[in-house]
Amino acid sequence: MASPPPPPAPSVSPPVPPYVIALADDLSGAAETARALGGPVRLSLAAPDVAEIAAAHDLVVDLNTRHLPPAEAANAVRTALRAARTGPPRLLYKKVDSQLRGNLAAEAAVYAEGAQAVVIAPTLPAARRTVTGGVVHVNGVPLHRTDGWRAERAAAPRSLPEALSGLPVCTVPLDVVRSEPAVLDAEFRRIAASGAHPAADAETDADLDAVAAAALRLGPGFRLLGSGGLAAALGRALVRPATATPAPSPAPDSDPLLFVVGTAEPGAVAQIAHLAALGAHHVPLDPADLAAGTVSLPRTAVAPALTVFSIDGSAGLRPGAGRALSAALAALAAAYPGRPDLVLTGGETARTTLDALGIRELEPLGEIHHGAVHSRTPDGRRVVTRPGSYGAEDSLLRIAVALRPRLAAATAAT
Repeated sequence: MASPPPPPAPSVSPPVPPYVIALADDLSGAAETARALGGPVRLSLAAPDVAEIAAAHDLVVDLNTRHLPPAEAANAVRTALRAARTGPPRLLYKKVDSQLRGNLAAEAAVYAEGAQAVVIAPTLPAARRTVTGGVVHVNGVPLHRTDGWRAERAAAPRSLPEALSGLPVCTVPLDVVRSEPAVLDAEFRRIAASGAHPAADAETDADLDAVAAAALRLGPGFRLLGSGGLAAALGRALVRPATATPAPSPAPDSDPLLFVVGTAEPGAVAQIAHLAALGAHHVPLDPADLAAGTVSLPRTAVAPALTVFSIDGSAGLRPGAGRALSAALAALAAAYPGRPDLVLTGGETARTTLDALGIRELEPLGEIHHGAVHSRTPDGRRVVTRPGSYGAEDSLLRIAVALRPRLAAATAAT
């Protein structure tokens, strides 16, 4: 009697490349991702750098597509993916906004081309942004019931499938994400086999760790798309040589520090008030004057130690005006006397300011608080980038003290 045939050998996924190419749609998100991945990293503001034959480091590229028409944004992602194929094998990561802003549907559709599936998880626990039932929540409130899209031209999407319209998406419930790894793997495979892409519910870093680990087990055909939270989970899951990043030394106290606050978030007013209490020179700028290009700075022989440029949003802002206002703020920052270190809030403001100054690369050094990434330019200038919607009331104060430790004593006295 013939013996039964042996069971089929389990399928073996291709080896996982140890380093990442991450594509972001704005600069603050790119900087957040660079720190979240946790390995040696280069942060580039030049899309052609995707084609570099890289050494042992991650590469995060700001494609600067948040403001582009959808077709142009999609083409930028397609060009970057084509360039990535010319270098050594890398894991691909697509950074998206945790509140689903930008050209999410157009960019995700292109990012999915050639992939077995895209695993989607925009949860960001550090900012209390979660996903349950396929719906993004901010502080427990569904995104479409918050004011997170007040500066956008459209209404916030009611769910991930709606935000990713045109890309077939299947929600993975939280109980499946928290089940045994084999169960989660099987669900991702089932969804991929159906021609759809898994969108995972997640509330905690542990949930994101499970999602990232499952994607890695299934091989590089499963690409990841998410916020800085999922990028951090990917960084924790990858096994890479330890790197030692020297602690950033503070700049001389005599160097000026310029804050360019390009966000319309209401909390920015209170954040700026903490700096004003330290004697910062605050320059609130009328949006109409900024857009018309009629703002000019008074000439001074010596720049103040702390200066804050901000947009006066007391009368409300016109939706869709952000790009023009960021460009005007950038022009003022570039004309600022001397060579100040910079604190830039809002991804678009950060990018336009660095473009105006001709800065094309950043070396991330550390994180002052969640999302506030401290970097160094090739010529030694210090730059802190932070998404506009991040940070508690003392966010800007904490950044100022980290860059200028002498301010700590003044802070204690106020």
